[in-house]
Amino acid sequence: MKVTVNRNHCQGHTMCNMAASEVFKLDEDGNAYVESSEVPAELHAKAQAGAAACPERAIVIEEQTRP
Repeated sequence: MKVTVNRNHCQGHTMCNMAASEVFKLDEDGNAYVESSEVPAELHAKAQAGAAACPERAIVIEEQTRP
């Protein structure tokens, strides 16, 4: 799973971080980012919960399929 935050859309509500602080970090302005776009399998559900909590829909999750 690849997770990215559209920094142009993030408004710093911090809802994603509250739902999944293991995945979503906050910068000094309170805007979200991910340290590694590749999220380990054990954090997939948390990443999805964090994305769902974003009122700006600034988080994009791409499910990756294995060849």
